[in-house]
Order: sequence, then C-alpha cells, then structure tokens
Amino acid sequence: MSGSNSSDASSLAPGLDRAGAPARQAVDADQPLGLTVHNLPPAGDALAAMQRSRRGRWQMLGLLLVAAAPVLASYFTYYVIRPEGRRNFGELIEPQRPMPQAMQTYAPDGAAHPLGQLRGQWLLVSTSGGACGEACQGNLYLQRQLRESMGREKERMDWVWLVTDDAPPPADIAPALAQATVLRVPQQELQQWLAPAAGHALDEHLYVVDPMGNWMMRFPARMDKAGAAQAKRDLDRLLRASSSWDKPGREPESR
Repeated sequence: MSGSNSSDASSLAPGLDRAGAPARQAVDADQPLGLTVHNLPPAGDALAAMQRSRRGRWQMLGLLLVAAAPVLASYFTYYVIRPEGRRNFGELIEPQRPMPQAMQTYAPDGAAHPLGQLRGQWLLVSTSGGACGEACQGNLYLQRQLRESMGREKERMDWVWLVTDDAPPPADIAPALAQATVLRVPQQELQQWLAPAAGHALDEHLYVVDPMGNWMMRFPARMDKAGAAQAKRDLDRLLRASSSWDKPGREPESR
C-alpha cells in the first residue's frame, strides 16, 4: 500500500538504515578533532620530557666545564693576566723570545748538546765569562738560594750558568755548582736571544725561561737581599700559575 511505502525514515528501527544495515554513527559536528586529539600524549608529559632533555645537556656541559676549569684557569692566568703582573718585580718580556733550540752548547766535560735540551723545566739563568768574578759569583749564589727557597717545587726549576768564553771557572766554586747546569755557549748567538736592560750588561741580570723554552722575564741588575725576596715572590706566582700543566722533570724527548 502506498501509505506503508511512504513511511518517514524516522520510523526505522534505531541503528538501521533503509536497507536494514547498521547505520554509521554520526560524528558530532561540534567536535571535529575529538578523535585526533584523543590519540596524542598529554601536553604536560611532552613538556616535561623536553625539560629533562634540556636539563641533562646543561648538566653535561657543567661537568665538562668543571673538569676543564683548572687547566683553563692556569692558561688564562699565565698567558692573559700574568700572575699579578702589575706587581711583578721582574720585567715581563713582550713578546716572549723562543729559545734557539739548535744552538750548540758544551758541558764542562766537552760534550756537545743543543740548547733545546733544557726545555721542559723552568730555568733561572745567569751568564758570564768563565773567570766568574764577584758579580758572577753573587748571581750564582742567588740562583742557588732562590731555587732552594721553592721547597718541594724546586724540582720544577733548574738553575743554569751559561759561560760565554773559553776561560776555565775558578776551582773553588766547583763544589757550589754541583746542582747547577753549566754550559758554554757562543756569546754572539746568545745575545740574539737574551738581552740586558738599557744601560746594563748581559751578565748583570738573572733571566727566567718557561718550560716551553720562552724567555719571559728579566730580574733587575745587581739584586740585593731585598730584591731577591721580591724575585722569590715572582717565581712562586709563576710556579703556582703553571702547576696544573707543568710537572717536575723533563719528558724523555726533551733530554
């Protein structure tokens, strides 16, 4: 009958379409992203994970900085600030002068050695002719006393007498030189490396050379007891500033 065929769709059983198949559930038009958002992790968890990752990177960077700090500090102090440079008694040499490593030197027994063998230690250097008069002997005495005053750090410093002629040293000073390094050197070549202050002679000063072989400080000529005390403070500062990278003794290749 025509009346039964014109029944409204609303008369169909709930959940069935006109063909009797289950009807698709309508998506609420007011919540079009509901299913998509439901599948994402909570925003708070993602933010917390990002914060943990960032915190971990900062912690790792902090550990690296802590481990490197002593070395960085010593290099900054030595090469940039210089150990309390404005109060140095000795004169800082700018620019530093590298050691002429190939320069031939001769030990008291006549054995030949390149000057570069002295690298690897702090050096406190004096120069003079072999006859070694009163001023020379005074410098040698100061060198020995300054090194001994370093205490346990003295093993990081050698005291060196560079003899600039062929004259034999006085026999009576030989016992005092037992701990010194004595080498004959060509004076003209030496003067291309070390230099005195204006108005003074080369053998009036004590010179400081760092473990890399750079001449970097010159003490005033003819130091007295008070001057020696101030020189000791300079040497203490240098040894402290370099303690993280300079150790007693030389590497085998420096011998």
